[in-house]
Amino acid sequence: MTNITYDFNDGNGSVPARQHKNGCGWVALTAQVEDSAYVGPAARVFGDAWVCGNAWVSGDARVSGNAMVSGHARVSDNARVFGNAKVCGNAMVSGNALVFGNAWVFGTAWVYGDACVYDDALVYGDACVRDGARVYGDARVYGDAKEQHDAD
Repeated sequence: MTNITYDFNDGNGSVPARQHKNGCGWVALTAQVEDSAYVGPAARVFGDAWVCGNAWVSGDARVSGNAMVSGHARVSDNARVFGNAKVCGNAMVSGNALVFGNAWVFGTAWVYGDACVYDDALVYGDACVRDGARVYGDARVYGDAKEQHDAD
């Protein structure tokens, strides 16, 4: 078997990788992506990340570190999910959104635009975090809450 390497532009240089059979996106051999998941052609999964179930990683999205995307969750556009973050259920992370640290986004929650969810924050239920909002620390955003950054 021929060794294939790919540079995920994470500062580690080229690492052993393969193209995922469902979408052709690049997956580091250290990451786990189930056959039922989708990794689009420009999307990347690396580090020790795990994408499972019917989850989708598409657009120019990146999932890395020890992050997990599971269930029917979607990470798309230019979104980044990393660290020990988890995106589960039917949650969506899109736009330029960042989810990292030990943050969880689950249920049918949606994080998008330039929003950031990090530290030990939870976003769940039908909650929506958008437009540059920052949810961090031990914050909880849930139910039908809508968080957005208001310009000064």
